[in-house]
Amino acid sequence: MTSFLKHLGGQVGRIVLALAFALPLVFMLVSSFKTDDQIFADLGSLRAFLPVGALSLDNYTGVFDRVPAAQFLLNSVIISSVTVILGIVINSMAAFALSRMVWPGRKVVMTVVIATLIVPFETFALPLVWWVNQLPLLRVNGFQLELTTGWMDTYQVQILPFVANAFSIFFFHQYFQSIPKELDEAAIMDGAGWFTIYRRIIMPLSGPAVATVAILTFLPAWNSYLWPLMVVQSEELRPVMVGISYFFQLNVGWGQIMAYSSMITMPILALFVAFQRSFVNSIASTGVKG
Repeated sequence: MTSFLKHLGGQVGRIVLALAFALPLVFMLVSSFKTDDQIFADLGSLRAFLPVGALSLDNYTGVFDRVPAAQFLLNSVIISSVTVILGIVINSMAAFALSRMVWPGRKVVMTVVIATLIVPFETFALPLVWWVNQLPLLRVNGFQLELTTGWMDTYQVQILPFVANAFSIFFFHQYFQSIPKELDEAAIMDGAGWFTIYRRIIMPLSGPAVATVAILTFLPAWNSYLWPLMVVQSEELRPVMVGISYFFQLNVGWGQIMAYSSMITMPILALFVAFQRSFVNSIASTGVKG
């Protein structure tokens, strides 16, 4: 009887937690099909979470009339995808060098990498703006290439500063440590070099870690708001999160805000659902073996 009550209590707790996380998303999605008046009228009852009343797609069409949502979505897809791909390659290679190769000072380097995790982005945001404004930039001017200075108002200023990530390096490092080093020794005896070991042995065995890093890199890249506000002035280069501010200018349309929020939330949910199993497996294996 006691075990049954514990099991029942655990299930009830999980249901409560699931509702706590799911209900705001349900409210957002349902409200995106309602008018502003109906949203406020339904707030005091369960109707706020139910698709009842006069439902339509007017809010979604209104989003594209009010802001260049398609351009914002495309920009965020480009920025997030490139950041994830480059981040996986660079951070995994750095972690491989720190975890599998033996060279003087690697423990010091790893300590410095971990130490950077405690530094908040806001503390070096302004110095970073100055640095990216001093970097050389190759531009295409008609049929000529010209070398200028400053990365402001470009795609690369939203991507390259965030490719190298201390947490991703640490996570890959911990996961690589769980892979037997006897595999490296066997490969070296067969004539394989370090890059071959990385590419053909370590990375194929690190699928769950790659999926986890992909999710954890995609989320901040997709949700970036402060940095684009600081370095991007052109509307055609802005990501989706900056677009939210457009809806609070002049007349606030809450239905359109819910529709826009639903549009920019769905890719994150889809990514997590697609890699959920690998994400959980990598966290569990890193925690046990790392």
